[in-house]
Amino acid sequence: MSVVGIVLAAGAGTRYGHPKALATDADGRGWIASAVETLTDAGCAPVLVVLGARHDEATALVPAAATIVVAADWSDGLSASVRAGLAVAAETAATAALVVPVDVPELPASACIRVSADASAETLRQAAYGGEVGHPALIGRAHWGALAAELEGDRGAGGYLRAHGAALVECGDLWRGRDVDTPPPRHPSLRAAFARP
Repeated sequence: MSVVGIVLAAGAGTRYGHPKALATDADGRGWIASAVETLTDAGCAPVLVVLGARHDEATALVPAAATIVVAADWSDGLSASVRAGLAVAAETAATAALVVPVDVPELPASACIRVSADASAETLRQAAYGGEVGHPALIGRAHWGALAAELEGDRGAGGYLRAHGAALVECGDLWRGRDVDTPPPRHPSLRAAFARP
């Protein structure tokens, strides 16, 4: 059974200050590249990267191994990104989709492997960290159509996963499970003070 990886990177990143598709870590490595590598290391194939805001710039940051999907209606919100990713995923033979937002650059492949283990077309799973729901989410192929039909506005798959009893897979021993909503301070001394332990 195969799992397609979907990286959601279409938003404008209003709170962050610019699209997170253009973000890099402290070493200058793009978040998109990190997400693609993580999903690839977890065994996902193919890996789709959904772009939207400033997609012409973000395209250059997508590794050649990934497939670019442009959500033309990205400004409608997260729902548009998820729909666009699932539409292309449906053209593959994948049994399930492992979905991650681009703003979890520290997400380890081990968490993705744990959540996607023994995936089936009926599977619904979501990572949890200390009991708190997080990323990634695994969505079996049998749910793609119904999920896409329910999505609207700036809502992702969370509501569908809750309503349909998605199993929570604890991954708190692997990672802290935090996404990044604000950019690091620009001044070097402040970056050191705000660095995560």
